[in-house]
Amino acid sequence: MPVIAIVGAGPGLGLSLAKTFGAQDFQVALISRSQQRLDGLVAQLDAAGIEAAAFPADVRDPTSLVEAFDGVTDRFDAVDVLEFSPAPYRPAPELAVADPLEVTVANLRPQIEYYLYGAVTAAQQVLPPMIDDEVGTLLFTTGAGSVTPHPRMGNVNAAAAALRSWVLDLNQVAAELGVYAAHVAINTGIGSGPPDAEADVIAKAYWDLYVRRDRAELVYTA
Repeated sequence: MPVIAIVGAGPGLGLSLAKTFGAQDFQVALISRSQQRLDGLVAQLDAAGIEAAAFPADVRDPTSLVEAFDGVTDRFDAVDVLEFSPAPYRPAPELAVADPLEVTVANLRPQIEYYLYGAVTAAQQVLPPMIDDEVGTLLFTTGAGSVTPHPRMGNVNAAAAALRSWVLDLNQVAAELGVYAAHVAINTGIGSGPPDAEADVIAKAYWDLYVRRDRAELVYTA
């Protein structure tokens, strides 16, 4: 059975992605910081008949992320789809937003670690076997500020834009090796009211990207 690893898994989009891919016979590896929250998600997926397992890790801690992926391969074998969408379950003080005039190295570094370094570390764990097999999908999620910056989030946008740039470059190179990479910028508040803003609906757009492999970027607007 194919395997999807969801980094930053939570009760919103992460759970919907797990259900969407799980309904297509994917096994699901859930990765985020809280073991308790992950266990709750696994229980919900189990009730839906989807095989899932939890692997706690902090995307800002490369060692814990590498160990989590070691656990994924021990349990499920190789990862076929990586989805990276870190989002603080509770806003952490060190990840506070800053407008462009307030951006400093001190408040930008945690954002870079969170978005770019975390994504690169996760990708490094799954890319080698994907390249060997000449197949695989990597999907990376940010907010719309990575494409159309909003000044209020100067440090966040800078880090997310760096991730976006790397993903678009990665797709150009990896595509020649059979591996597909895409960036998703979500330009809506998930669960904010409009039907197209519901997590289950957004998750279907990810499935379409996985199936079609026809674009390197999707800006999702509800």
